[in-house]
Amino acid sequence: MRRRIVTMLFFAVLGSSFALGRDIRSDRRDLRHDNIDRAHDRRDIRADRRDVRADRRNLRQDLRNGNYKAARRQRRDIRKDRRDLRKDRRDLRADGRDVRHDRRDLRHDFKR
Repeated sequence: MRRRIVTMLFFAVLGSSFALGRDIRSDRRDLRHDNIDRAHDRRDIRADRRDVRADRRNLRQDLRNGNYKAARRQRRDIRKDRRDLRKDRRDLRADGRDVRHDRRDLRHDFKR
């Protein structure tokens, strides 16, 4: 009876150590993917800012030339790019929160 209890405890401890290792690997992988996603979001934000600047330049040129139909299209495009910029910024903030939580969770796993 005693031998069976010791064996069960041994397997429980062994299984929990494997689970802990898998949890740490999973947290590191998640952290790496979140950092890659943040880099992509930053790149998208830079591209959207460039698009807005170019559209504003084109808008001023269209207004200067009296091409009001093209100016209306430029304004619509600027609004679309600004919406996309806000969405990317919101996604970047959410990814930043997720990275902070993953780092905290990883530190907690190493303290065990």
